[in-house]
Amino acid sequence: MADKSVNDSAKSAASQKRFKVGDLAVYPAHGVGRIEAIETKIVNGEEHDFYIMKIIENAMVIMIPTWNVESVGLRDVIQKKDIPKIFEVMQSRQEQPMDNQTWNRRYREYMEKIKTGSLFEVAEVFRDLSLLKLTKDLSFGERKLYDTAQNLLVKELSTAKNKSEKAVVKEIEALFKTDEA
Repeated sequence: MADKSVNDSAKSAASQKRFKVGDLAVYPAHGVGRIEAIETKIVNGEEHDFYIMKIIENAMVIMIPTWNVESVGLRDVIQKKDIPKIFEVMQSRQEQPMDNQTWNRRYREYMEKIKTGSLFEVAEVFRDLSLLKLTKDLSFGERKLYDTAQNLLVKELSTAKNKSEKAVVKEIEALFKTDEA
């Protein structure tokens, strides 16, 4: 019986991602950052380890409890082999039932997707708003979401591909070029 609990705790420790100082990681809704340090702090009388992460885009510093990595969604940068799947998501053009939704309902749904931290979800938001943008002007809120989704995509894809952000923007924009000219 005692062996089982030892095995369970060993499994959960092994399944929990451990980052090292210098590692790049993605924090949901903020994007790619670098683990600058791992510090021990006393909180409510207990010692806890924290990742100190600096977001590359804006130098924001985030303190993440090491034991809470999974629930906050901190993850590795997407692997190169998964990049084509992101482009497939952006290229898929199934009919969107969004035109019969109010913009604020779409906004809430899109924010939820961005907050998941999944680059696939962010790619869906970007695709949907890019397609909507081809047919009408985006509201202020939708425009901000579009910019956020594009920024998150470009930062992570350029990091994963080891390419300039400009080159990645061109690749993404090419997916949404209209055939007029």
